[in-house]
Amino acid sequence: MKKTFLALALATGLFLTSCSSDDNDPPIVAVTPTCDDGIQNGDETDVDCGGSCTPCAIAIDNPSSYTFERDGEVTVSFSGQTTRLKMGDEILEALMDETVSAEKIQAMYAHEEGVADFEDADLNASDKSVRSKTAASADFFSSNATDQALIRADFDGWIRAQVDEVFPNWEVAASAGVAGQIADGSSTRYVSAKGLEYNQAFNKGLIGALTTDQIVNNYLSPAVLDAGTNIEDNDADVVAEGKSYTNMEHKWDEAYGYVYGLNADASNPNADLGADSFLNKYIGRVEGDDDFVGIADEIFQAFKLGRAAIVAKQYDIRDEQAEIIRQKISEIIGIRAVYYLQQAKIPLAQETPAYGSAFHDLSEGYGFIYSLQFTRQPNSDAPYFSKTEVDTFLVDLMADGDNGLWDVTPETLDTIAAAIADRFDFTLAQAAE
Repeated sequence: MKKTFLALALATGLFLTSCSSDDNDPPIVAVTPTCDDGIQNGDETDVDCGGSCTPCAIAIDNPSSYTFERDGEVTVSFSGQTTRLKMGDEILEALMDETVSAEKIQAMYAHEEGVADFEDADLNASDKSVRSKTAASADFFSSNATDQALIRADFDGWIRAQVDEVFPNWEVAASAGVAGQIADGSSTRYVSAKGLEYNQAFNKGLIGALTTDQIVNNYLSPAVLDAGTNIEDNDADVVAEGKSYTNMEHKWDEAYGYVYGLNADASNPNADLGADSFLNKYIGRVEGDDDFVGIADEIFQAFKLGRAAIVAKQYDIRDEQAEIIRQKISEIIGIRAVYYLQQAKIPLAQETPAYGSAFHDLSEGYGFIYSLQFTRQPNSDAPYFSKTEVDTFLVDLMADGDNGLWDVTPETLDTIAAAIADRFDFTLAQAAE
């Protein structure tokens, strides 16, 4: 008689059935093993169950925090991601300093090891750069050099335009067709002649082109996790040379680092979401919306369980968690794109339009729309929106008149927002609040 056993317990851990004649040394077998006349049939191992098959549990040890060790040594490492997030924050500061040259900011963006580009000496010593990881995922860009070059040119262009168009007019009042400063309540915004804050396009664009792309299309991809001998090495606990972690563990941790690399306690990061200017901040913003409460924990729990599954050599479970992360992080991008488009209608509808407030919302929305091309539909090799679709949205956003955002209509904002929401599992009304 054949029986199939699969027991999952996610409260304190996730359990996979197996059989053994020695309870002290149970073998790891297939996720859904079958027993026939006392024989355990796994993908790689047959186990003599001594004439009977009583399922016993092999646990995926799912810890309460993102804390993993081997032989007393911590195995979690994502210092490269922390470095790039710090670099990104310094670049954003430079984009708001009218005394800095375009060449200086470009050098920060495409940093070379040992060059004094940053205030932080550790960043100067690093061989990392933000530009080298912009639109650089294995799944989307390893064989798409054309789009990669176009995307990197966009970021280079926003830097140059900020310095060439906005910095010279730093003290000039912006108006339709004239770059300069414009009030937004107690804040001052600095916009192009068409009302766009280039620094916001750069910032929110990197949320997609750097952090999201590296997470969902690179480090969580089987093409990276399972590259070379990673599966065999992970199965045998063969660690990277001079390290405490396997290559597969490290790749998963690098994805984690792009979300939580600047949190005060990266093992329990949801206590201080907003630790950087990129994805971490906006997971916190979406979590603060009553319609999406719990999304931050869903992302964290999927990261944690996926890492635990790697330790337990349960790659199907790992991949299931990767799909959850892809969906939820992509939703963050879509929700914020819709949110900013809808929020911008409020100051525009005032008797005297509050253009500074509207342009700030629209510039953030512009960057999040740009980031949609780096999202990933779960169980798919495609983004939620193609580069062509994204480029069309951005053209439409600026095309209601000769002066770009100065002329944008509520109808255009609604049309774009509705098209974005329709592709996801949330409504326009949910994201707009």
